[in-house]
Amino acid sequence: MSIITLMTDFGAIDEYVAIMKGTIFSINPSVNIIDITHQIDPQDLIEAAYRIESVYKYFPIDNTIHVIVVDPGVGSDRSIIAVKMFDQIFLAPDNGVLTLLLNKAKTSTIVRVENSKYFLKSISRTFHGRDIFAPVSAHLSKGLPIERLGPTLYENDPVRLSIQYPYISENDELIGYVILIDRFGNLITNIDLECFQKFCRLDMKKTPEVWIGSSKISDLAQNYQSVEPQKPLMIIGSRGYLEIAVNRGNAGSRFKSKKGDCVKVILSKSSIDRRK
Repeated sequence: MSIITLMTDFGAIDEYVAIMKGTIFSINPSVNIIDITHQIDPQDLIEAAYRIESVYKYFPIDNTIHVIVVDPGVGSDRSIIAVKMFDQIFLAPDNGVLTLLLNKAKTSTIVRVENSKYFLKSISRTFHGRDIFAPVSAHLSKGLPIERLGPTLYENDPVRLSIQYPYISENDELIGYVILIDRFGNLITNIDLECFQKFCRLDMKKTPEVWIGSSKISDLAQNYQSVEPQKPLMIIGSRGYLEIAVNRGNAGSRFKSKKGDCVKVILSKSSIDRRK
């Protein structure tokens, strides 16, 4: 059975997601639709890019179509693209939301979605999720080759976002940013495990400290329970990125943080060394 995943910034109040699902089922009643999230902050392409990058690998290959509708340019001259990579299909506006995946894909087939045969008959200027994304994904779930959707593009043709990657400053600090704040208030940074470990290996005699604003968090925790309730900690979360959390609390509220805030990791002498 084919799978269609949906990721949007539509929220849960309005009927938009239900209409997309109804459109899909009208074309392929047997498809399995899975909601990734509809709570992307409105028009936040960076958040959507990181969320789809964190989730796609857990779905079956060959029969999964990911539909991402975070589309501030709906109704404009922006394109819609279909991309086959990692043996899955991704359908999204050509606005950079697939940047992280395109940057890591070794091979991909990319087409511009132009064949109106697979759209609804009437196309609105404000709801391409219903009129284009939903019917196209339904046809793909029935085995339609993406090459039938429109002309093939080169790998460098799709729009890329300007992604802020971690870097080492002139002061030998690892600089990253908060990219997501989950419903528990955990601050997910763009510092992944490999980057963090590589930085820590610069001086194995020192321990990492994370700074967010004027607040410092020392040592890397193995789990949330490793510190007392209401105490902050840093941890490598399930996404594989460094997170700042508060055990049984809300780090976002505790540190008055928002997406885009700077996070610094420094290597400091351990407390044992400082007592010598």
